[in-house]
Amino acid sequence: MLKIKIALLATFSLLLFSCNTKSKEEKATEIKTEEHQHSESETIQLNGGQKWKVDVDMMAHIRTMENDVTSFDKETPENYQLLADNLKKNLDLLTSNCTMKGQAHDELHKWLLPYIELVDDFSKDKSNENLAKIQESFTTFNQYFQ
Repeated sequence: MLKIKIALLATFSLLLFSCNTKSKEEKATEIKTEEHQHSESETIQLNGGQKWKVDVDMMAHIRTMENDVTSFDKETPENYQLLADNLKKNLDLLTSNCTMKGQAHDELHKWLLPYIELVDDFSKDKSNENLAKIQESFTTFNQYFQ
């Protein structure tokens, strides 16, 4: 009977540890993703009727992207790749330097997550339609953030 208990315990332990084979990096990514996931369908809310304040360092990256989109020259085909690269670079800088907390942070993410998808779509399909969606996104941003 003791041998059966030991065998069952060994089997259970083996199953328990074999199911947990993710690397530390995978676990850290999962935790980071869980902390920053918000429903994309959530509507951005104003801060008691006022726009949310975005940290100065983060706003610099957002304004750089907005200026790149606003001043974009559609006449030169090479500019589409350059714009896609610049948007991705500034998105990386924005997300890696996120310093906001609380409700303002949560509301910004309601805008940011769909915006990231728009930039990804534009990187894959550099169409004027995808560019227009990015431009609309900045209209929404300016409606809720300062």
